[in-house]
Amino acid sequence: MSLPMATVSLTSSVVFGTYRNCLQCMKQARGADWAPNTKLEVFLAGMAGGVAQISVMAPGDIVKVRLQCQTESMRKGTNAPRPKYHGPLHCLLSIIRGEGVTGLYRGALPLTLRDGPSYATYFLTYTTIYEWLSGGNWSSVMLAGGIAGIAGWTVGTPMDVIKARLQVDGVREMKQTVRVEGAGVFFKSLGVNCLRAFPVNMVVFVTYEVLSGSHRTGPERVEPPPLGLE
Repeated sequence: MSLPMATVSLTSSVVFGTYRNCLQCMKQARGADWAPNTKLEVFLAGMAGGVAQISVMAPGDIVKVRLQCQTESMRKGTNAPRPKYHGPLHCLLSIIRGEGVTGLYRGALPLTLRDGPSYATYFLTYTTIYEWLSGGNWSSVMLAGGIAGIAGWTVGTPMDVIKARLQVDGVREMKQTVRVEGAGVFFKSLGVNCLRAFPVNMVVFVTYEVLSGSHRTGPERVEPPPLGLE
């Protein structure tokens, strides 16, 4: 968990920073600085944010996957007595020595195909549901954020499975797995991903609304939703 914990803030910054900047650039391009963004602009900006984070996320992701697979193999007794990797840093350096820097980006294409559409769906779902609820309070933000997280993972889970299999086993083994387990293998982790996504993205979007609201200026400035404690 040490490597994901170290990189999560960086990848989130890239995603949300790219998303906000793309929205602003698209508004300026059509000469409507203070007008709301269209749904298409939200979708495209979300996709750009998902793709932009790959350069930061891919190396940490492959290290995480390989360490998790090693731990699982050792638990089942299917690995050599001595582990191949001795922590995240050793795993990172071993990949570079054995496969070169490009080895850190093995599975980057499936990762891009996962995160581009997934984040596009994620931000579009959040924006749409928040507008439908139009409550202007924290419960609207949390509900919209939780549902957006589930929608994003529903779109992204099949490519997430493909990406993980490529990073660990390669194309040939992945094809064999599909033949043996069938198409259902692509949705094997969907339930767990959705259970995790709802509460996590409730918190993510509350934080996003607080921080983004405090940095808006002029006619675009809005206050964060009231706490509703009275």
